[in-house]
Amino acid sequence: MRRILLALPAVAILACAGKTPAPQAGPPGPVPAGAPSRPAAGLAVAEFDLNHDGKADTWKFTRTGPDGKDVLVRRERDLNGDGKVDVWETFDDAGEPSFQVFDLDFDGKPDVALHFEKGQLVRKEFSFGFDGKPRAWSFYEKGKLVRKERDENGDGKVDYWEYWENGEIDRIGIDTDADGKVDRWEQRKGPVADSPAAR
Repeated sequence: MRRILLALPAVAILACAGKTPAPQAGPPGPVPAGAPSRPAAGLAVAEFDLNHDGKADTWKFTRTGPDGKDVLVRRERDLNGDGKVDVWETFDDAGEPSFQVFDLDFDGKPDVALHFEKGQLVRKEFSFGFDGKPRAWSFYEKGKLVRKERDENGDGKVDYWEYWENGEIDRIGIDTDADGKVDRWEQRKGPVADSPAAR
C-alpha cells in the first residue's frame, strides 16, 4: 500500500494543497533518510508540487493553534525530484526556524545543519565525510560569526579553533597532541604568541 503522503493526485496537491489526516505514528522531527515523514499524532500534512512536474516536492506539517489557525511545525523538501527528502526544517511556536538540515549531495545523510534561537542563526554544523557526522562548526552571536571549530583528524574532538572579531580572524588555537585542548595559539592581529595563556 502506498504511503498516505504520496496518495494525493498532483492536481489536488497544487490546486488546494489538501491535508491528509495524521496517522497514529511517525517520526516527531526531521529524520534525514529517504521518503517524506509521516506526520506525528496531532499534525496534518499538506503536499505541494512547486516545480510543476506532477510529483509532490514539498511537505508542510502543521498543527491547529489555539486560535484555530494552522501553525507550521515542520517542512520537508525534495530538491532534485528523486522522491527523497533533501531538506528538513522545524519551526518554533512563533513560526521562526529552529533547525534546518540539508543533504547537499543527495545521499540521504546530513551535510549541513543550522541551529536557530528565536529565529536567529546561532550555529552551523558541517559534515564533510560520508557518515553524516559533523566535523566543523561555526558559531554566531547577533548574526555575526564569532568562532569556528574543526575536528581535523576525525577522532571526535575539536582540534582547531578560530576566533573572529569584526569579520576577521583574531586568533587560531591548535591542538597538536589530540587531547582536545589548545597547545599553540597563532595571533592574526598583533604579534604571534605560542602560549596557551596568550589570548
